[in-house]
Amino acid sequence: MPSVAVKLYSVFFKFLLKHRLQNRIQSPPDESNPFGVTSRPEETVAAANPSFTDGVATKDIHIDPFTSLTIRIFLPDSALNPPEPDSRSNNHNYPPRPKFRSNHTKRADPDQGVGSNRSFRRNSYGPPNVTLSPSEEPRRNSYGSSNDMEGLNLMSTSAAAAAGGGAYRGYSPSPDNCRKLPVMLQFHGGGWVSGSNDSAANDLFCRRIAKQCDVIVVAVGYRLAPENRYPAAFEDGLKVLNWLGKQANLAECSKSMGNARGGGGGGGGGGGLNEFKKSHIVDTFGASMVEPWLAAHGDPSRCVLLGVSCGANIADYVARKAVEAGKLLDPVKVVAQVLMYPFFIGSVPTHSELKLANSYFYDKSMCIFAWKLFLPEEEFSLDHPAANPLISDRGPPLKLMPPTLTVVAEHDWMRDRAIAYSEELRKVNVDAPVLDYKDAVHEFATLDMLLKTPQAQACAEDIAIWVKKFISLRGHEFSY
Repeated sequence: MPSVAVKLYSVFFKFLLKHRLQNRIQSPPDESNPFGVTSRPEETVAAANPSFTDGVATKDIHIDPFTSLTIRIFLPDSALNPPEPDSRSNNHNYPPRPKFRSNHTKRADPDQGVGSNRSFRRNSYGPPNVTLSPSEEPRRNSYGSSNDMEGLNLMSTSAAAAAGGGAYRGYSPSPDNCRKLPVMLQFHGGGWVSGSNDSAANDLFCRRIAKQCDVIVVAVGYRLAPENRYPAAFEDGLKVLNWLGKQANLAECSKSMGNARGGGGGGGGGGGLNEFKKSHIVDTFGASMVEPWLAAHGDPSRCVLLGVSCGANIADYVARKAVEAGKLLDPVKVVAQVLMYPFFIGSVPTHSELKLANSYFYDKSMCIFAWKLFLPEEEFSLDHPAANPLISDRGPPLKLMPPTLTVVAEHDWMRDRAIAYSEELRKVNVDAPVLDYKDAVHEFATLDMLLKTPQAQACAEDIAIWVKKFISLRGHEFSY
């Protein structure tokens, strides 16, 4: 059972959430704010930090001039390490295969240096449930010598770069200090009406995932209800995916322009790099349209979607739209998605919806209230395509969906429907395991109070192990 502290905090959380939901429905949307909102005044916000003080640099970008849609980019400092040798061309550089071991073996926690017990994971559905030894620690090298910085001014000074201080500027065209990392789109939770991509809890979670998975995390600040009802949040998720593809194409155009203008330069193209910064594609105000962090370090062909609670509903919608778009999204390719305790519901209750209706933090009655605030009144139904993944004619055939990892908690009333959706995916041969955590509650790995628990840290490790199966370029065979 959850601890006494969790139970007490759950009572306080429910009281506060109910009060906020009532205020939302009693206060109609502010028509003087046509851009909507992406956060609430009561949210504790973490400021963006473009320096690698804790191994991850962050920046905020407002990507849509017509709405309040924003993103926060989390760039791990491993992106500035030299690319690792290609194992396919040199067998001596091929990493050793991971060794399997028991679920009950403890291992070191990467965040706080203490052991985390893998027996927190209660069960795994689908492929055989095995646990892996920890992969080698991500490299935490400094930015390199000042020679690595030639061509473009990345930092205020090369000394600050070597010390890991100062703000990271962006482009790093030198292959000696630049790695291409997969891109993970992350959608926060909050029951459609709260939460933000820059909240303190979401900031900590995304930093952890960026380091564990060795990916660039793009946290999406989608519009919230009731100011912006369905399909606003879903459209924002898809808009960010399309923006990612546009950024990849713009970066390639800028690179081509730079190489063309600098062609013929001595030293094997050094002139091209120097000319590169003069050839950015700019908007009507003269500002560069290319996001430098993604242009230098992002690999959109290895894109992963991760959604938390209602964010998982958005991730699944974006995955379905990516399947429908196909090659129209090139070079973006969604290779996997992670659904963490998705916010699914339906008119015919499942066993867990009956047994755990009054469960911790988010009980069923309050969640139905949140759905009423999110769905337009004329469209409200617990079997709405946004709410129930098991209805027919919801989207493309399930067999086309990307590999999907589902995380559920023992004391979460939404768990059975998420498990049922995963079972439907496995019936059509989609890689869709389920991680079921014992004594866990809804948002056990992302809620502010629970973020630093061993169970939350173990969950991040488990996600990283599975995700690396689909984003690794070295042929790792990580799986459950």
